[in-house]
Amino acid sequence: MKPEKPARRDSEYKRNGTCSIFLFTEPLAGWRHVAVYERRTRIDWANEIRELLEVHYPDAPKIRLVMDNLNTHSIASLYEAFIPETARRLAKRLEIHYTPKHGSWLNIAEIELGAMTRQCLGRRIPSLKDLSLELREWESSRNNNQKGVDWQFTTDDARIKLRRLYPQFKS
Repeated sequence: MKPEKPARRDSEYKRNGTCSIFLFTEPLAGWRHVAVYERRTRIDWANEIRELLEVHYPDAPKIRLVMDNLNTHSIASLYEAFIPETARRLAKRLEIHYTPKHGSWLNIAEIELGAMTRQCLGRRIPSLKDLSLELREWESSRNNNQKGVDWQFTTDDARIKLRRLYPQFKS
């Protein structure tokens, strides 16, 4: 400090770390499932996929997933986590569609993540356990209300907004 200069103070906070939140949603049914992990690994993703297929949708022959291109979001993760027979059985029930780069707004789960962030993540949460409890309550409330997503992006909208992704034919 120098003479005649005001004292400066820096407020510090205790960082409790980061975590990964997995969110699955079936928008037309108004259903979602949230899981919290300490980190984001291929094994964590594979375990969540297994739960989705075996617990939440055991009778569905095929599940369509729309998700971003994270390095953990691949069929290879299933083979890393499970024996080949189990991985193949799970993989055969998946139809995966990746959103384009900078196209996460096409992923309806991102809309749910936005709602979740606004409704219960706008402050510091002291522990992973507390976060899991809060998100379980949020999930339960949203599911009980069957809060769906009013998706209004049509095929015609896509042909305009994403025209560079569509093939061009010369007549």
